[in-house]
Amino acid sequence: MPTVTIDKQVIECQKGDNLRNVLLDAGAPLYNGFAKQIHCRGLGTCGTCSIEIEGQVTPMTRVEKWRLSFPPHEIELGLRLACQCRVEGNLVLVKHSGMWGQRREVSES
Repeated sequence: MPTVTIDKQVIECQKGDNLRNVLLDAGAPLYNGFAKQIHCRGLGTCGTCSIEIEGQVTPMTRVEKWRLSFPPHEIELGLRLACQCRVEGNLVLVKHSGMWGQRREVSES
């Protein structure tokens, strides 16, 4: 049974579970600020459930690629939309700041 870790909270789930649903069911921090009221309910169109993921999830959907390709997101940051991901193994997550959770610093090489 995979585990999802976010903010020191460890959540068990089934392989194939939708990541957004796993986090919401556990009361984990998925939405920032006003996004708690205005998100798209898992359609992948608002981008407010963006999250940094370490671990195995399903490949990006077309909707996810589309939404992460325009502001305030930058697909190069490597964030994913929790509503479009299915859990494939153990995960460690980081929710970044900003209404869309997009404020991840890019390291300069």
